[in-house]
Formats: sequence, structure tokens, C-alpha cells
Amino acid sequence: MTLAQRLAAFAAGTLADGVPEDVAASVRQRVLDILGLCVAARSLPTSRAIADHVADQGGRPESTAVGLAEPVPAAGAALVNGVLAHSLDYDDTHLPSVLHPSASVVPAALAAAEAAGATGRDTVAAIAVGLEVAVRLGMAGYDRDLGNSVYFEHGQHATSICGAMGAAASTALLHGLGEEGVLHALGVTASFASGVIEANRTGGTVKRLHCGWAAQSAVTAAGLVRRGFTGPPTVLEGRFGFFQAFLRDQTDLDQVVTGLGDTWAVPGIFFKPYPANHFTHTAIDAGLRLRADGVPADPAKIDAIELRVPSAVIRTIGQPIETKRAPDTGYQAQFSGPYAVVTGLLGGSGLGAGLADFTDALATDPHRRALMAKVTVVPDQRCDAIFPYQFPAIVAVRGADGREWTAEVLANRGGPERPLSEPELAAKFADNVTGRLTPDDAASVREHALTLDTVTDVGALLRPLTRLESTGDDR
Repeated sequence: MTLAQRLAAFAAGTLADGVPEDVAASVRQRVLDILGLCVAARSLPTSRAIADHVADQGGRPESTAVGLAEPVPAAGAALVNGVLAHSLDYDDTHLPSVLHPSASVVPAALAAAEAAGATGRDTVAAIAVGLEVAVRLGMAGYDRDLGNSVYFEHGQHATSICGAMGAAASTALLHGLGEEGVLHALGVTASFASGVIEANRTGGTVKRLHCGWAAQSAVTAAGLVRRGFTGPPTVLEGRFGFFQAFLRDQTDLDQVVTGLGDTWAVPGIFFKPYPANHFTHTAIDAGLRLRADGVPADPAKIDAIELRVPSAVIRTIGQPIETKRAPDTGYQAQFSGPYAVVTGLLGGSGLGAGLADFTDALATDPHRRALMAKVTVVPDQRCDAIFPYQFPAIVAVRGADGREWTAEVLANRGGPERPLSEPELAAKFADNVTGRLTPDDAASVREHALTLDTVTDVGALLRPLTRLESTGDDR
């Protein structure tokens, strides 16, 4: 059997047999998390742009796009919701593959489930399969000697590339295409998978499109397979296949199938406590610890702040340093190591840093910029030894009076070593939807998401999300 055939067999078997309860529970939490992010992101200009774009296309009313009053074609709903899910950089991350699987897989699966009339039980199983496939394809591109993702080294966004493939498995299952249909959906979607990550470094909002494009690609591929299109069975390992195209000869094929169906990666995917690039999270935590230790957040009282991180992340959160010390927008601030440290030093909202801390006004605030000007971002050997299984940071501060402080955060909050509790995940969801959903609608979404495998109508989960405009969403 080829790799794609083995993944297809795994997918079909999982739909038939169901998933372990810890996997199902994790999926339910991720559905709630993603929908909260979609609601919170709906007022962004890019969100309005993608929703207007899809609404202008017309077509058969099949699935719910967050914030649109009327259903749209399933591929369009997947596009809108995938863009929203990834737009705040608040969606979950798998390590060490360093990809964000749920933002592509969940929107695609929910759109397909609603269009196909699938049960909640099958939706949970299909999402679990999609997440697992995405992660395993991502891990095939992780180079242990390099200590980083080969996709990333090539300038590729593994999130959208592998996310499209995982979402393809989900959508094919939900449309009842079976094992052969999953195989062909993977084969077709491989020609759609894409994503260039340069916007992480120097700006632009195109990265927000990536997960939406991946989700739309998956739904579109499943539809084309239903109409007779086919893909090559050797789509992954073939001479001109997925891995050769994206990774060349730096592929670990064992990662795709070893333990498949027995060992699940899904429960270990990291939830994000803060709405920023995941590389910055331990810098925020270190800033919070320094704040608790009494470090003054006064530029006149600080000589220097050194942010020590893994070498591989500096190009994302520390280069060019002039840009990272002076972000022009809240979006740019989400990718700034100096801004992360300062956010912690000043104290943030939410679980320690929330959406209210990443605004255009705060990004250009003179006080914050004066503090950011003190920050240098440097490589650290201890952090290199841990990365990318964690994204550690050490922050050292030298005061103008000669005092010195250091905070070390070597494990990310939200992962298996420092998991978010159920109340913390609930608080994150509440923070994302308050003022955008009525309390009754928020409660409905939360209840349906956390009991999704017992729901017979997936649309009941999504319909409250059409009422954002009438409940305070800023358009």
C-alpha cells in the first residue's frame, strides 16, 4: 500500500469505529476554540473583505459562514471561517512540526458536515482524522538534525500545506466517499496545497488567507472527487509527489504511518493562551514574571532588556530588529519579540495577554516603543536544545541603577507540560465572543461544541454565528 492508501484506510476505519474519548474530548475543545476565534476575528477588515468576496459569488446555500446571515456554498463557508480562524494568530499549534492544524481542518469539516447533513459523531471522528493527517504530514518534514521544519526552512507555510491535506481527509469522509474517496481527495488536494510565509517577517495580511484557502481547497477537492476526479495513489511519496515537491530529499516517511490509529497526536496539540505568534508566548510569560518580581516598566529606569530565544525563531520575532521594535499595527506586534516582553512587563488582559493588548494604538504607543527600543533579541544555546518541542525564552533586564533580573520560561503554557484548564479555555472563549454574541447564543455554541458527538444537526452549532451583526460586532 502507498502512504496515501494507508492514510485513507486509517480514515475510513476511524469513521467506522470512532475515536478514543481523550481524542474526542480534545476535538470538542478545539471546535469551541476555533469558533470563538472566528467570532472575535469577524470585525477585522480582512474578515469583512473575505466575507464580502464570498457573498458576492452567490451559489447554492449549503453552509454557515460566521457573520453572514444566509448560507453560502460549503467551499465559501470553509474559506471565510478558515480565514477568520487563523487571523488573530490565536489558534492551536502542534510541536515540533510547528503547524496550526485546527484552523484549516475544523472550518472545512464543519462546512462539509453541514452541507452533507452529517452527524456530530461523524464530524468529531472526521476532524480527529484530519488533524492527525495534517500533523503526520507536518512531522514528515521535521528535521531532527536541523531542529526545525524543512517546510519552514524553504519559506513554506506547513500550516496551510499540510492543513489542506488533513482537511481533505475530513471532508471526503463527511461526504460519504469512503476509503477510495479519501485517497482521491488527498491526490487532488495536493495540487491545491500552498502557502509562502514571508509575511511573518516583513508584513502583509496575506497569511490570514492561508487556512481559509486550505479549507476551501479541501472542500472543493471532495466535491470534484464526488464528480469523478481522481488523484494518484503515490501522491505523497511518488517521484513527482507531495514530499518531493515540498521537501525534496528531507522527508521522514516513517512519521506518516508509524503508530497510525494507535498513537494519536491530537490531544497533545498546544492551545494558545495569547493572541500572538507562538514563538512570542514564553517572552510574554517571562515579562509577566518580571512584572511580578517588581521590575519597573519605566524606560528611564531600564538600561537594557535581552530576550534570549532559539536561533531559528529570531528571523520571525527579532528581524529586522528595527521593525520588531516599532511595529506599525497590532498585527505586526503579534510577531514582535520586543512587543511580547513589554506586554508582559505592563500586564495584559485575558489569560495574561489578550486581544485588547494587540491594537494599532498600543503598537505605536510612545511608552511601549521606548521600552521596546531597549530590547535586543539574541540566540541562546539552552533554548536551541529545547526548540522546537517547546518555544523557550529567557529575559534578562538590567536596571539603570545596576540591579539585574532574569526570568526563564522553558515550557509553553497551553501544552502538555502546562495545560490550560477547562475554566481557562472557557474564559478564552468568553473573552472572544463577549459583545459579539448574545449570552444565549454564546451558551448555545458552547453547549453544542462540547457535546458535538451527540448532536444530530451540526447546523444547530453554527446557526447562532449568523447573528453577529445584530449583537454588537463592529462592521
